Amino acid sequence: MIGRLHGVVAEVGEEEALIDVMGVGYVVRCGSRTLGRLPEIGHDATLHVETQWGEQTGMVLYGFLSRDDRHAFVTLKTIQGVGPKAALSVLDVLPPAELTAAVAREDKAAVARAQGVGPKLALRIVTELKGKPLGDGPVAALHASIPAAEPAKPSLTGEAVAALMGLGVAEVAARRVVEQAAARLGDEAAAPALIKAALQELGR
Repeated sequence: MIGRLHGVVAEVGEEEALIDVMGVGYVVRCGSRTLGRLPEIGHDATLHVETQWGEQTGMVLYGFLSRDDRHAFVTLKTIQGVGPKAALSVLDVLPPAELTAAVAREDKAAVARAQGVGPKLALRIVTELKGKPLGDGPVAALHASIPAAEPAKPSLTGEAVAALMGLGVAEVAARRVVEQAAARLGDEAAAPALIKAALQELGR
């Protein structure tokens, strides 16, 4: 299995590139984004390769400029209905980092911009990629390093309002007396003192 190629760019076509490695030319299928970012013909290039075998096609090499692109391609192909062509199309419009963001916000329309990907397949892609890392390099590391958001802690006035509402005080009245108590005691007042003062305001 070929996992990487380093050689000279000999030819660049609409769907594939020819990489000359020490006199041997390797035909590598690539997405349009990858083909557009290859060095000029005659210059060195390194491609991360996914090797696949088919009864009719034989060995086919798919090339990518980064490990994350290759990993995302492999992950996409595990989804029912997503073949190599569709996977390349998705990565043409959404590189791994953008695809991760689209999946996180459940943006089916963004995925459906890929050629050959309809609304139903886009929905399946978003659903099945949920929670899956789409790279094994910097993108995956960034994805794993983002901490889960902690719920915001309620403010002291919010705690006091909630306590009064728990005692049967209407929300509007609770907020009014809590604000009055806070203005009298100052911002540094503890919640119990704020609640007590608010109850006094309520009794006036």
